[in-house]
Amino acid sequence: MREIVLVPNEILTTPTVSVLHLTDDILELIQEMKDLMVEHDGVGIAAPQVGSNLRIGIVQIDPEDDFLVMINPKIKQINGKDIFVEGCLSVPGVFGTVERAESILLTFTNEEGDQYEMEADGYLARAIQHEIDHLDGVLFTDKIIDRIQEEDLEAYYEEYERGLQDE
Repeated sequence: MREIVLVPNEILTTPTVSVLHLTDDILELIQEMKDLMVEHDGVGIAAPQVGSNLRIGIVQIDPEDDFLVMINPKIKQINGKDIFVEGCLSVPGVFGTVERAESILLTFTNEEGDQYEMEADGYLARAIQHEIDHLDGVLFTDKIIDRIQEEDLEAYYEEYERGLQDE
């Protein structure tokens, strides 16, 4: 079983290569990524985080949802801006606010080899952008606006929720 790759590791800052064919090895890699993401309570994981240089990302916002497996994902359009806190399985204990597009339009291939075009917004859009950044060799720490200490996360979430209710 693979392990989560932690900073500093060159694979986390190296752009990935496109998947040309879905093979049994790639399907096995995708399953290992899913397993590791669940084991570590993540909402997303990218192939570089498990030591692979392939352009594969997975997102699962809610454990009740299916995994969103994105092979060769590409963002076609972005709209709006949103700032929210992020963390990363490869950068344990570090949290900070990052500006992302509020909504995106992307294309990708799923693990059955089907092509998709999909719109995403809110937290799903944020998670997808975070994983695509990994595929481009970019870490969320490269984009942090303000660092937030782990013990201050709950207060940050409460303040964010209050702000939404005041709108």
